[in-house]
Amino acid sequence: MSPFFVMSLLFGLTVCQTASLCAPSEYTIHVEKRECAYCLAINTTICAGFCMTRDSNGKKLLLKSALSQNVCTYKEMLYQTALIPGCPHHTIPYYSYPVAVSCKCGKCNTDYSDCVNEKVRTNYCTKPQKLCNM
Repeated sequence: MSPFFVMSLLFGLTVCQTASLCAPSEYTIHVEKRECAYCLAINTTICAGFCMTRDSNGKKLLLKSALSQNVCTYKEMLYQTALIPGCPHHTIPYYSYPVAVSCKCGKCNTDYSDCVNEKVRTNYCTKPQKLCNM
């Protein structure tokens, strides 16, 4: 093998190891209230993607700072509010949701992120749907 090929291969592996593919991604949230006549489909952005993680088999031999469990999480976000149509006057017809402006690889903060790996299929409507484009 030529030295140029070996150096190119090593450089490519190094860049791939340090590059994170974490960015805002389009997502649709389905929101409904028992009292309201409609389900609202809201188009928003969430943080999604790949972040480098280092996890050793010898966890007990290493310092905690040597282990890294980074997730794709919010760097900057804002909240928007949507009106759920078909609600009676005695209910609050508003729903606030996060919009990802920018993302980063970092520790998962349970104050504003769901840090669980398992997906529960609850993002669907059981009532007639209205679309909300924000």
